[in-house]
Amino acid sequence: MGIRSRQAHRRFAQSREDACCIPAIALFSRFPKNSRIIASGQIGRVVQANITYNGFLRRWDWQTLQANNGGNLLNTGPHVVDQALQLFGTDATPNVMCVMDQANSYGDAEDYVKLILHGRGKPTIDLEISSSSAFSGPTYEVQGTRGGIKGSTNHLDWKYFKEEEAPEHQLTTDPVSRADGTPAYCWDDLKWYEESWDVPKSEEDFSFMAVQYYAMLHRSLTTGVPMEITVDEVRAQIAVVEECFRQNPEFSTGHKFP
Repeated sequence: MGIRSRQAHRRFAQSREDACCIPAIALFSRFPKNSRIIASGQIGRVVQANITYNGFLRRWDWQTLQANNGGNLLNTGPHVVDQALQLFGTDATPNVMCVMDQANSYGDAEDYVKLILHGRGKPTIDLEISSSSAFSGPTYEVQGTRGGIKGSTNHLDWKYFKEEEAPEHQLTTDPVSRADGTPAYCWDDLKWYEESWDVPKSEEDFSFMAVQYYAMLHRSLTTGVPMEITVDEVRAQIAVVEECFRQNPEFSTGHKFP
């Protein structure tokens, strides 16, 4: 990703004049499975979602240089920032908090990004892209009011309870106690349902996602079918990325954009 808002606005305006499309890239096509689980209502309202693309990696190539628009946010970030914004909701602008660091790379670009998106009435999104994680956890972890999701791009597990089967409780100011009168913590005897999903074998390779993207682009160019990735979604991604660098200016002073 190598563009800023002012360039994006010009290109989007030109694309409308020329009746063509802007090929925005968001290749992680397996992410919609998370969205479908959430949309089903099984796990309830989403309270927080963690997206973690971590590993332990020392790099000394051209992508570690600000002059080449390198770093974790501009390389890996555009794919997962799009996912974060989809989870947050596209009907509102998130508040952004971002911390960056340069830890293991040999260049001057960041190789650690912690990004928090939050807003009133919205889930909190915790996005991390770190090259200093020797013990990486799940790629996705979604907390809901009736359950949650955990997993990777190839496998997801989710569990939930059914509200109509859950014991009913009333708020009380009296001490909670056991049947024998001894003090107790609140405890629910919930019946949990667990499901899982694996990406089909034919879709495991990264090239499958790339083919799907370019097939979508081809349909749009040849038949006029709108791109699944909208201009407004791309604008939102660029705005978040810009705000991240505004909060961490030492990692953007060497960027070069047309």
